[in-house]
Amino acid sequence: MKKVITNGIKFLFFLGIGLVILYLVYQNQNEAYQAQCALDGVQDAECSLIQKVLDDFKGLNVFWLSGVIFAFLFSNYIRALRWNMLLQSLGRKPRTVNSFLTIMLGYFANLGLPRLGEILRPVTMAKYEKVPVEKVLGTIVVDRAIDVLSLFILVSIAFMLEFDTLWGYLSEHMVMGNESGNLSRSIFVGFILLGILVFVGLFLFRKHISQTKLFKKIVEIFKGFLDGILSVKKLEKPGLFIFYSILIWVAYYLMFYMYLPAFNPTAHLGFVVALMVFVFGTFGIVIPSPGGMGSYHFLVMAALALYGVSGSDAFSFANFSFFATHMCNIVFGLAAILFLPSINKNYQPVPIE
Repeated sequence: MKKVITNGIKFLFFLGIGLVILYLVYQNQNEAYQAQCALDGVQDAECSLIQKVLDDFKGLNVFWLSGVIFAFLFSNYIRALRWNMLLQSLGRKPRTVNSFLTIMLGYFANLGLPRLGEILRPVTMAKYEKVPVEKVLGTIVVDRAIDVLSLFILVSIAFMLEFDTLWGYLSEHMVMGNESGNLSRSIFVGFILLGILVFVGLFLFRKHISQTKLFKKIVEIFKGFLDGILSVKKLEKPGLFIFYSILIWVAYYLMFYMYLPAFNPTAHLGFVVALMVFVFGTFGIVIPSPGGMGSYHFLVMAALALYGVSGSDAFSFANFSFFATHMCNIVFGLAAILFLPSINKNYQPVPIE
């Protein structure tokens, strides 16, 4: 019961963060939209930003949205194949359908509580494929580490292609003032001092600590966790693993690119702009709010503003791309909840000889 309450509080906290950011974004854009209506002589009763967003949704190009769904499914199918390569090095050959559906389940869980999916995904896979959960968790660490590296490469490419534009934005919005800089340094020094105290305490009482059951259990879990991480060294086809990694992020990028021609005000934007907006949007999703709510909208709108897309149009684009992506997560996440128990009812995984 205590765990349920704690998770509920966490969910409400992160949901609150997302809603506050989204509300502030809406308020800012609504004021600008009302001011534009006044300049254009549009009456207040006919000037509604929410109505504009709904009308923009109705005018979306279904062909390009279909392409978005295909790219979403393709990228996560390839992710399932890549994950299988890591799991096979642990002595199991998991079914691709299990890998795919547990990935969908993880995305769905992240909508409720940030990073919950990173726990639910390995736990579910361990249950159905009969692999120690700490080893599966190690493969998740490898999976995410490759994603971080891939994102870093994409950011580097975007930075090189649009150096002046991106650097101008970072210089204007990301440089901290003296007061906030002093606060950050104080927090940093505090963490260092706390770390030193913890290290000294562990060193002084190391013999007593090493005899406890908790310590032995932690060591056992850590060994299994390390086996999962080291699974990358046991890959039979490392070249194929790299190819899958590239293909996943190419599909992610194409998925985001197809949002642009689906919406008339952004249909003229090209591949480089799509990369910039994609990078900004990805950072927005990484920020811990449910699915990137609010933070995703803010950063996508900031990126589109660099290329002359008006605030109200950028707000519509951020909303429809956000909801389209998460609608996929919801639909296929619910499918995972529905089908995983039934397709594994009589399934017995066979170890690799």
